Formats: sequence, C-alpha cells, structure tokens
Amino acid sequence: MDKAKAVTAAAHKLARLIYSLLSKGQEYTDQGQAHYEERYRQRVLHKLQRKAQRRGMSLVPVTPDSATA
Repeated sequence: MDKAKAVTAAAHKLARLIYSLLSKGQEYTDQGQAHYEERYRQRVLHKLQRKAQRRGMSLVPVTPDSATA
C-alpha cells in the first residue's frame, strides 16, 4: 500500500471510531496490544482453515509434545 492509501485508511478508521464514540456516548477504552494480536492470529487461522477446506484438507492442531517428534 502506498503512503496516500495508508494515510486515508488510518483517517477512515479514526473517523469510524470517533463517530461510534459520539453516536453511542461511550468512552474509548484501549484494548491493548495483546487483544489486537489475538484478533490478528484468529483472522489468519480462519483464512488458513478456509484455504485448507477449499483444497479438501483440514488443519490439525499441534500439541507441544508432538511438535518435537
């Protein structure tokens, strides 16, 4: 993404946040970096599951003891 698109995307996100705060009368609470990273991880996992399913495969969770084998 080039610089202009990144700035526009950030401004749009801030505008949605401000509109939401003003229209609902809620206070802003920062969810923290851990919350953001968990949501990102869930999105990536969901995309991988959909890709695997389209190819007739499935994802299998790795347990800590089987990862070293």
